[in-house]
Amino acid sequence: MVSYLMTHSIQNKTLCILLSLGLSLFPSLSFGHGGVALQGDMCVVNINFLTAHFTVFQPETRETDEFCEDIPDVGRSVFVMEYLHDLLEEMEIDFRIIRDINDVGKYATWSDVLDIVDLDAATVYYEEPRVEQGGFYTASYTFEEKGTYIGVVNAAHPTEDRHYNAVFYFQVGGMDWGTLPLFAGLLILFQLGYWFSNGGWERRKLRKQGKSTA
Repeated sequence: MVSYLMTHSIQNKTLCILLSLGLSLFPSLSFGHGGVALQGDMCVVNINFLTAHFTVFQPETRETDEFCEDIPDVGRSVFVMEYLHDLLEEMEIDFRIIRDINDVGKYATWSDVLDIVDLDAATVYYEEPRVEQGGFYTASYTFEEKGTYIGVVNAAHPTEDRHYNAVFYFQVGGMDWGTLPLFAGLLILFQLGYWFSNGGWERRKLRKQGKSTA
């Protein structure tokens, strides 16, 4: 009985360690990161202290459906920012989409963008700075392949030498499973190892032998 309890305790501790390891491999499970956060059912982009509602449309394939960070289809995507600060209407804003070539993922920051040696080579789309006074900023790009990308919004103060930016990760063409298969594999291996070490295989053989002699 004591041996069983010790073995069961070791199993539980090992499972907790594996679960902790798996969760550490999944920063994508957290909400509200980078320059984009979910507030209620709205997606908001944070350009430093300035904010705007952020929406992506795919009119050819998804009609009026709205998306935030997970863009389902390869094809034309329309990015829309609805300003929540009047100051944004006076600022020159440029928008860039780059491939996530360094696999920084959902915690991408401005420093990660600066660390890219050849930003032009990583850029798939760039919209020159412009002032939009109608309360909305829009940009459209046709993605040719699925993958993970980083959006970069840069806003220049109208009267001072100040720049504000937002950096956010998104994926195109379906879910990025990341390390989920690895974590699932670890759990399966752990269960199999526990089963073998506790005589599961021998008990299975004995049951088969019992059935064959019955």
